[in-house]
Amino acid sequence: MTANLHQTLLRTTVLCVAFTSGFAIMTVELLGGRILSPYFGSSVYVWGSIITVFMLSLSFGYLWGGALSTRNPNPVTYASFFLIAAVLILPVIFFANDIMEWVFMLVEDPRYGSLLASALMYFLPTCVLGMISPYSVRLLVRNEEHSGHVAGQLYFVSTLGSALGTLTTSFYFVLWFDVNQILFGTIAGLILAGCTVLLVYYLPGKQTIQVEQYEN
Repeated sequence: MTANLHQTLLRTTVLCVAFTSGFAIMTVELLGGRILSPYFGSSVYVWGSIITVFMLSLSFGYLWGGALSTRNPNPVTYASFFLIAAVLILPVIFFANDIMEWVFMLVEDPRYGSLLASALMYFLPTCVLGMISPYSVRLLVRNEEHSGHVAGQLYFVSTLGSALGTLTTSFYFVLWFDVNQILFGTIAGLILAGCTVLLVYYLPGKQTIQVEQYEN
């Protein structure tokens, strides 16, 4: 495989997995309301808590992902974000009831209870998923002249993934599967995305691509 072909394949892969991360973020966020509802209800303050936690965690993820992208950016680190996020979603499946029961007994006000429970379950995985977008931009940008176009293209793809994740989860997935099945599917999608990045990066011909393309 030639260097140019491998580089094109890797760039296409980055865009595709960015779509996957956007899809996963909104899938988990929408399921958050269903997961919290047995203990805290499904009123507007529960959704306010979920949205607040997701917005805060994404903002920190953007910040930290951007900072990490300045330190030897490479596809291996990028792939690890997907794998780590997948692992961090697992406690939502196995320990959500224990966490919510503990919070329910600890905090009397359901507004702050739902906020605390949301933070405990969703802050870390969403923060890691937020790191993907700025890191994607850094891997895709070759020079400053095209940086704006690349960033716009990347955020278009990831936001499109978020929109489709919202639509398919709310219209179809919740009717066809239970919450844990959807979460396991999300985890599988993230693992597949991370492994795909690694597979493409380590394809024959990788050695012909100069590391400077990520450092310049």
